[in-house]
Amino acid sequence: MRIIPAIDIIDGKCVRLTKGDYSTKKIYNENPLEVAKQFEASGIEYLHLVDLDGAKAKQIINYKVLEQIASKTSLKIDFGGGLKSDEDLHIAFNCGAKQITGGSIAVNDHRTFESWLEKYGTTKIILGADCNNRKIAISGWQEESSLEVITFIKNYQRRKVQYVICTDIAKDGMLEGPSFELYKEIIQECSNTSSDQSIKLIASGGISHIDELPKLKELGCEGVIIGKAIYENKISLQELERFF
Repeated sequence: MRIIPAIDIIDGKCVRLTKGDYSTKKIYNENPLEVAKQFEASGIEYLHLVDLDGAKAKQIINYKVLEQIASKTSLKIDFGGGLKSDEDLHIAFNCGAKQITGGSIAVNDHRTFESWLEKYGTTKIILGADCNNRKIAISGWQEESSLEVITFIKNYQRRKVQYVICTDIAKDGMLEGPSFELYKEIIQECSNTSSDQSIKLIASGGISHIDELPKLKELGCEGVIIGKAIYENKISLQELERFF
């Protein structure tokens, strides 16, 4: 199971929110590159980089931060937040993203999202399936759609999506543990059939203790995104090194 620390960006700074609420913003570091280099020094290979300004603006904003981290570390970065156009994707990949995550676009403009899958391949495009009360949330989690999360994932599974990041927004930033039952259900419902490709589920939201990681691995999660637990010293980089 891949360990994927998260860096969320507002105004070029490393921040965390609680339940996606922008009013709860807490700045952890003025220099995201410094944080990324700490991750790299601990042997971490992957990074989940989120442009929260972009999510609100519905277009890529903090691409310079992406470019800086990609050019000055060896981290494999998946980048998301406000990617809505072919130009946004062009900028993100040009600035060094190895993968991009599309959430709102996959709800509001499935044709464009599917065209990205065709153009770039299913290993480079991640489906963002972030939910609240099991309903898919969009626009930087500011809006709740009527789409049920497992139905949403299965619909894109038929379109050959491989990677899915699922965040239970009610858990995000709460440090109360992840949604084990939801992830178990997703993996069971989306297990390989004769017509569908198995998905690679990346768990996100609520991670609070190192002991939760083996449980997610046992469920079959391909990766886990860890944010606030690192910044609030609930999980140390040394513990993560021992784990992987």
